[in-house]
Amino acid sequence: MVSFWLCWGALMAQRLEELLRARRNTRRLLQQGALEVAGGHYPLMVLLHLSWFTLWWVEVLQHGCSWNPGWLPLALAGQGLRLWAQHTLGPRWTTRILIVPGESPVQRGPFAFLRHPNYLGVVFELWAFPMLFGAWRTALVASFANAALLSWRIRQEERAWTATTPSGN
Repeated sequence: MVSFWLCWGALMAQRLEELLRARRNTRRLLQQGALEVAGGHYPLMVLLHLSWFTLWWVEVLQHGCSWNPGWLPLALAGQGLRLWAQHTLGPRWTTRILIVPGESPVQRGPFAFLRHPNYLGVVFELWAFPMLFGAWRTALVASFANAALLSWRIRQEERAWTATTPSGN
């Protein structure tokens, strides 16, 4: 159970730091003329992630904790993809959909191989971290909700890039 609390707490701290960094980046990008796309969905995304943490915590408390190390590689792959994407985007990384007119999507780092590596990392994490501790219900519910939200979000992001970049990338 100690491993669960350490993992859960570390991920919660990581997400809070990311939210603070994203907020700073968002402010700066908006000052530089970035346009927010489909901002109305953002509270749903925040709710999804808060629910994931809460459901995971409740499930482990109610049903116990069983360590399943086979899920660790997928969990770490999710972390790696997300961190690589964030590092590659640097000050352009944010949790909102922001488009700076005239700029094109980044094509280096993980973006040279995947269009949305951060989102794939989140998919891996929302599934694998709860599964590490036997919280399959959380993994299932969060993954379905995330799939619905991401499918909509990616469409909005792609439309915005197509509308604002000269080459339609």
